[in-house]
Amino acid sequence: QVQLVESGGGLVQAGGSLRLSCATSGLTFRIYSMGWFRQAPGKEREFVAGIGSSGDSTYYLDSVKGRFTVSRDNAKNTVYLQMNSLKSEDTAVYYCAADLGGSNWTPSGMAHWGKGTLVTVSS
Repeated sequence: QVQLVESGGGLVQAGGSLRLSCATSGLTFRIYSMGWFRQAPGKEREFVAGIGSSGDSTYYLDSVKGRFTVSRDNAKNTVYLQMNSLKSEDTAVYYCAADLGGSNWTPSGMAHWGKGTLVTVSS
């Protein structure tokens, strides 16, 4: 059974940092592109960061470029999101998702999802 489990969320002050992890099982992790998405109450789920299956290509939402870094460790079947210089607008539930190709980083195109971890940035 495919499972994606996020961890690392919590409460942080504006300007602070958090590192999210997504541990996966039940899938051949190395062949999946992995993405991070977020959703705040009343808002659409949006793409935040993505990384290709080999880890060679990364993609970011414009508003997080220079602040967030996505990485992966294929030996651990885990993808990470390092978030620095956090802002109140980053407050959301963060989800990781897996894609075999063709999603174009759209939520509807991703094959598997975790249950999310809440990030709250206080101002």
